[in-house]
Amino acid sequence: MARRARLLTTAIACCAALTLGAACGGGDDTGAGPTASGPTGAPVQGGTAQVLQIREPSSMDPVTMTNAWQISGFVGNALYGTLMVNDEKTDELSYTMAESFDTTDKGATFTLKLRPGLLFSDGTPLDAEAVKVNWDRHRDPANASPYLSEASLVATTEVVDATTLTVRMKAPTPSFPRAMLTTSMNWIASPAALAKGRDSFDRNPVGAGPYTLRSWTRQDRIELTRNTRYHDAPRPYLDAITVRTSNDASQRYNTLVSGGADVVIETNADSLDRAADAGYTTDVTPLNGGLFLAMNMRRAPFDDLRARQAIAAAIDMDTLNLAVYNGAGKTVDTLFSDSSPLYVDEPLRRTDKATAQRLFDELAAEGKPVEFTFTAYTTSEMKDTAENIQAQLSAYKNVKVDIRVVDFPEATKMGMAGDFDMLVWSSSFVDPDPRVWTAFRSDSRGNFPGVDDPQLDEALATGRTATDTATRKAAYETFQQRLTALVPGVFTVRANPGLMAAKDVGGVTQYGLGSLLPDQLWIRK
Repeated sequence: MARRARLLTTAIACCAALTLGAACGGGDDTGAGPTASGPTGAPVQGGTAQVLQIREPSSMDPVTMTNAWQISGFVGNALYGTLMVNDEKTDELSYTMAESFDTTDKGATFTLKLRPGLLFSDGTPLDAEAVKVNWDRHRDPANASPYLSEASLVATTEVVDATTLTVRMKAPTPSFPRAMLTTSMNWIASPAALAKGRDSFDRNPVGAGPYTLRSWTRQDRIELTRNTRYHDAPRPYLDAITVRTSNDASQRYNTLVSGGADVVIETNADSLDRAADAGYTTDVTPLNGGLFLAMNMRRAPFDDLRARQAIAAAIDMDTLNLAVYNGAGKTVDTLFSDSSPLYVDEPLRRTDKATAQRLFDELAAEGKPVEFTFTAYTTSEMKDTAENIQAQLSAYKNVKVDIRVVDFPEATKMGMAGDFDMLVWSSSFVDPDPRVWTAFRSDSRGNFPGVDDPQLDEALATGRTATDTATRKAAYETFQQRLTALVPGVFTVRANPGLMAAKDVGGVTQYGLGSLLPDQLWIRK
């Protein structure tokens, strides 16, 4: 499959998705960008693929990995396979190593059924006990899982038999299966291998996925080889995969064009458009939400609502889009796209330069000029974003912006500690729960702006537990209204979970938050 998908308007979550440095797809909500097709016909067995992604994982332990496109989604799927996936266009669930994950009591309890006979690459069984061990590790705060917010929804897990696990929730959460599949809880590692410790596991990670680790040279390459015990023969089609990293969008595109990469896992909308126009295979996963400029409401200057309102009114998103993404990004106007059943036709913000200057002047007159530091990541998109925001605000009086560039782990620590003024964070999702809860709920560790609003919290709780669309839509409409009133951040562009591939690469398939499935890739010889 090869296509250029239109992006839905969504809200990326923090912590778990960690999908930063992202751009979004071009066009409006009702149009699609250029399309390009890969080879047709039956998949071809054999060959080695060269894959380029933005960052490498810090560890091969699933409890540390993020199941999103630009960091470790591809490698995690390769080593561990998946319990389930969703269709990136229709959001319909389908089961892979699981047979079902159902509830009969509106999300209070779920029953996970596994396929019988599943084996890890070392020949030991992947059974319900293995799933319990992995999911309980995510629930333990000491392991610092990026998906603690999802795992913490679970009260208990109980093994019924070798293929059956009962999952009891702390509160009814009907959307839990869709939330789970976008996390690394969708990957199950061998408990015996995990028990040997992180260093040992990184050298020899054991999963039941389509590939096993041949070698990992940090900051250079990850080499994968075909797992002969994979449950879904004749997949995987490729004999081997080599994964390298680059955080520069131009370098990634040029590597594809020069033949140095077969698949590039991409965030940059301009690069994806250029690749599609040149006839390369491209694919973008439709999501809701987007990146946002998180403003720290706990300290000056953004502890004053007027400062946040001024920033929101001052920034022209079309100018930002042109400067950072060559106009190919999709700016965030509403929380949900008009194709979503939860869509509300109310803008999150409006540019109003006169109002912005009036608020800046008013604050300065009170001895509170708006001066802050924009913390940016090392990717080209994020540095360009920070510089454009700085340039736009330099046109106003009584506002000053400094830029500090740090690596992503450092920025995440700063966000969790509340030690920042402004940084780019994210709230993107297929289903809004628990992603927006993570980003904005008062008791969430991922609530970087520091939002504390009872109405917003109540709306999120209703959106989580409701089972009918009308009630959920009303709840998320209230949530969006509170975001607009409180201005904890300024949404910029939609996340862009994309990839571009050489013209002889087939089987391009993503799920969740743009998580590429390695077992379906093949190369025409």
